[in-house]
Amino acid sequence: MEMLGIITRLSRATKQWLILTNDVLLVPVAMLLAMALQLNAFPDSSHMMRNWLLIPVLMAVCALVEIGMNIHRVQLKAYESRAIALSAAHAAILGLSGWLIERAGGGNTPGATFVTFSMVYLLLAVSSRAVMLKLVLNAYRQQPKLRVLVYGAGRTGQQLVAALRTDETVRPVAYIDDNKMLQGAIMQGLHVHAPAAIARLVRTKRIDRVLLAMPSVPRARLAQLSRQLEDKGLDVQTLPSFAQLAGNGVPLVEQLRPVVPGQFLGRAPLDAELPGGSETYRGRAVLISGAGGSIGSELCRQILACRPRRLVLFELSELALYKLDQELSALALDLRVEIVPVLGSVCDAPLVRRVLADHEVEIVLHAAAYKHVPLVEQNPVAGFANNVLGTHTLAQAAGEAGVARFILISTDKAVRPKNMMGASKRMAELVVQDLANRSKTTIYSMVRFGNVLGSSGSVIPLFHDQICKGGPVTLTHREVTRYFMTIPEAARLVLVAGTFATGGDVFVLDMGAPVQIYDLARQMIESAGYKVRDEQNPEGDIEIRLTGLRAGEKLHEELLIGENQIGTPHPKIMLAREAHLSEIEVAAGMKALRAAVAESDDDALRAVVARWVEGGRALIDRPVPRIESRDQIPAT
Repeated sequence: MEMLGIITRLSRATKQWLILTNDVLLVPVAMLLAMALQLNAFPDSSHMMRNWLLIPVLMAVCALVEIGMNIHRVQLKAYESRAIALSAAHAAILGLSGWLIERAGGGNTPGATFVTFSMVYLLLAVSSRAVMLKLVLNAYRQQPKLRVLVYGAGRTGQQLVAALRTDETVRPVAYIDDNKMLQGAIMQGLHVHAPAAIARLVRTKRIDRVLLAMPSVPRARLAQLSRQLEDKGLDVQTLPSFAQLAGNGVPLVEQLRPVVPGQFLGRAPLDAELPGGSETYRGRAVLISGAGGSIGSELCRQILACRPRRLVLFELSELALYKLDQELSALALDLRVEIVPVLGSVCDAPLVRRVLADHEVEIVLHAAAYKHVPLVEQNPVAGFANNVLGTHTLAQAAGEAGVARFILISTDKAVRPKNMMGASKRMAELVVQDLANRSKTTIYSMVRFGNVLGSSGSVIPLFHDQICKGGPVTLTHREVTRYFMTIPEAARLVLVAGTFATGGDVFVLDMGAPVQIYDLARQMIESAGYKVRDEQNPEGDIEIRLTGLRAGEKLHEELLIGENQIGTPHPKIMLAREAHLSEIEVAAGMKALRAAVAESDDDALRAVVARWVEGGRALIDRPVPRIESRDQIPAT
């Protein structure tokens, strides 16, 4: 193993110089042997002294000619007939050069000696390379071999095994094949086993990897099989088809084209139609909470383009904050924007107040929230603590610090909520509306989103992951519809709507007709090059499986509470004037909520929701759903 380490650490240039040095040092050895063969005895010292100048000159000629012919660049494993022919020419040139040099110096060594020298030199050059190759192969044989199962005993699998046997680092152990006619047979010395034997073979034969040698099998089947084997803890690789090997395709493992979320909107993207707003943020100190999230990070990029004086990145996740800080710091240098990363929670009141004061924040964009419906449903206390109490902490501190504008990023799930996440966002809206009614300096407003395509936990990444694994694509109900927008649209909406705010406003984007999620699933499957498997097409690749609506999930989402909506200076942005709680009601609700959170009391928390949130009574007696498998997670 030590020798292998030395070999692998040598650079290619070093290996080439070692071969060149070997060939140069063979010159005196070959000359000595040639003279010995010619004299039938080793030459004495006086004979060698008469030729003392010939040897070093001939060694120099050897190096120059070899470099000119690039013989030292030929790899040991590639040293075959053509390379041997080059070495023969090299040896002949050396013999001729030696005879000419010797004659020019007045010597009388027979010409046959130099012919013998050329032959001996060629023999030594070829033999030395054979020895070096043997040493290298022995070194590689000392390392543990990769033990592989070949899935597929057909022609491709047999060709693969034949090729692997020439590799010193890999050892084929057995075949696996679904064809019962082949099971039990012996091919190329390897037994063919049924798929049911994989677990036993892994245990008894110490299998390291499974190679799928079935390029004609549909891609969806390969993806499913790969997932099943990986679930057993196996490393799985797929043999490409011959067309892919020729460069006419892509690797099967990376068969899906990148998904562009905007292609599934069913309408033209609107981010290009949402210009303006940069004047509000130029030269100001802006804080974005939840800066490392999907929406928060896009807000940071778009705000940065507005050239604020300072951009404060407030984020709970260390990794997300680190990545965003690295990205934005490089961009901010040219724009002369100060980037301030702050690691912490919006629930930490002393930290929030200090950050707002120390960095003289003038605008707050509040994107920090727990948004995944199933997780908040199972962890309502944590969800309400972050989404409601965190919003109250940050919004109240912003008012006390004299912040000019505070914008809450909300969701359509806050409209007559059917789940705890939506209820928490609705209570956050009520808190901000209450502060807006009482504030004389800070303008509080809200922006309500539909589903954001491509954000973490949204439907497109979920469907894409399921398609990558060969399906099925899971959907809770065939008739489910959702409003969709892209991440750039969402960020642009926040920036533009923030410039229209006068206090207590709720802004929504005109997103056109809602999208049917079943149609979206079909589009994604087909755009990936697959066919949907259903009753009309039982031979299709990927199935869309309906799992049933979960508790708290709506068939159709809404963007507005009531019909009271008015236009804004931008035709695609609507302003909702909605009813809100009184100051006393909000204070009572927050007091009850803080008590429920302090006691970690789910029942008390649901009672608060039932009392203060529209439609919240339906949530009080509903059992908490359990997520037993990923297939149960709703599509949106």
